[in-house]
Amino acid sequence: MTPAATRPKAIVSWSSGKDSAYALWEVLRRGEIEVVGLLTTVTDAFDRVSMHGVREEVLRAQAAAVGLPLHVVRIPYPCPNAVYEERMAAIVHQLRAEGVARMVFGDLFLEDIRSYREDRLRGTGIEPVFPLWGRPTAALAREMIDAGMVAHLVAIDPRVLPSRFAGRRFDRHLLADLPSTVDPCGERGEFHTCVSAGPMLRAPIPVEPGPVVERDGFVFADLRLAGAPPPP
Repeated sequence: MTPAATRPKAIVSWSSGKDSAYALWEVLRRGEIEVVGLLTTVTDAFDRVSMHGVREEVLRAQAAAVGLPLHVVRIPYPCPNAVYEERMAAIVHQLRAEGVARMVFGDLFLEDIRSYREDRLRGTGIEPVFPLWGRPTAALAREMIDAGMVAHLVAIDPRVLPSRFAGRRFDRHLLADLPSTVDPCGERGEFHTCVSAGPMLRAPIPVEPGPVVERDGFVFADLRLAGAPPPP
């Protein structure tokens, strides 16, 4: 492990899902960088993680279980790309001023997404890190499950994956049931997940399923903290 005094500080781009969580676990295991926080975009109109639809209270429970500060970038709905980039540039500037020199992403193989992230960080003083990049996704999915990660499918693209998968646990039974056209990690956006347990969390987060709804062409399976009151 690299001595703490010489390790660059890093922030993790945290989606609430399995890939960002496992990317965090990878960099923690390697010990080459010092992770000092999580960064997440939340859509103001819903108080939910953008794209994934995860409740903000679940997001904050994840950060508490990880044991790291959470930096939330709030965006409107709908969010023009110019607004998104402006707000992300502002937080990147703030983080750099606080000594952050790396940003960790859970991307697996989509070259256009990686190039976009690299372009946005170029010249900021913060370098992108892709600890899971290029790993075969079928093997990676099994590795995540075998490591003790518990996650549920919280957002589904029904154009490529039947809606009945919404809310299912990400486990070997799910992998066996996925259509052959769907990436085992959902890297092309077929599905998104929410993590509630795993080696990167100090303790499991008790969650329970809520309703399944369709919105903006996607199917969302709600997860709420166990014992929390239902939404009004």
